[in-house]
Amino acid sequence: MRSDLPPFTALVAFEAVARRLSFARAAGELHLTPSAISHQIANLESFLGFRLFERSSHGILLSDAGENYLKRVAGALGAISNATNDVRKGARNTLYVHSCPTFAGVWLMPRLREFVEAYPEISLSLSVSPDHSDFALGQVDIDIRYGIPEWPNLVIQSVFDENVLPLASPDFIAQRVIRSPEDLLECPLIQSTKNVVQWSAWFASRGLIGTPEHFAFRFDRSYLTLEAAAQGFGVALESLQISAPYIASGRLLPIFQTDWALAVRTHFIVCPERHIQRPEVTQFIKWMREQLDKSKADSTVE
Repeated sequence: MRSDLPPFTALVAFEAVARRLSFARAAGELHLTPSAISHQIANLESFLGFRLFERSSHGILLSDAGENYLKRVAGALGAISNATNDVRKGARNTLYVHSCPTFAGVWLMPRLREFVEAYPEISLSLSVSPDHSDFALGQVDIDIRYGIPEWPNLVIQSVFDENVLPLASPDFIAQRVIRSPEDLLECPLIQSTKNVVQWSAWFASRGLIGTPEHFAFRFDRSYLTLEAAAQGFGVALESLQISAPYIASGRLLPIFQTDWALAVRTHFIVCPERHIQRPEVTQFIKWMREQLDKSKADSTVE
């Protein structure tokens, strides 16, 4: 074993204790005695040179160093578990995709059946989180990220050009007179707090500086913003491409002409260079491009 790696049994014991915050419960899970678990933790702390847990009369808690270590160790153990399960099940063509939540829920999920039908030999796993994947952990093949593409040493491909414009439900629009950006200042506005393009930027593009400062609703996910707007809560500022299912179903409408939209690129396919060599990765990216071309051809808002 490499001298810079701790004993695997100690890592497993640490993860179990950290998850359950109990030596006894971790021992029961791993079919060991509590003293054996305690011995493994002591050995790992000695190897690392810092305490993993803070002990008190009320029980145990992870130390700050232990909490940071767990974030990395848990991911590595998860990757080993995934690889082992794949081998046991005989899965050869596995593909692990991670995505930002709104893109996965609104754009990707409605189309995944077509990928499964086109590539039945690929075993696809999809995880969703606003946090970017750490490729060093070996758990993910492709990451679909939202944000500004400042990710060094990775292959980055733009998903699509997006047009950001105010959207509202047909009933909301029918009940108000909205002819100019200034009219929106009298409407309840919905803020998506994580979006790259915020209301101030869109208003500035129409010549209005420094507005607005207050919002009727705030959400940290675009799909919540879209759903709130579709239910008539107010006006959302969102991508026409991500909002396409809502627009196609008639639940949302652009308030202004599309040449008033802000053009951006905020969704990206990201992976290490070595992953591009995998057939499953190239096939998934090829399929995504085909779906994007199809949706662009069918779109009535672009």
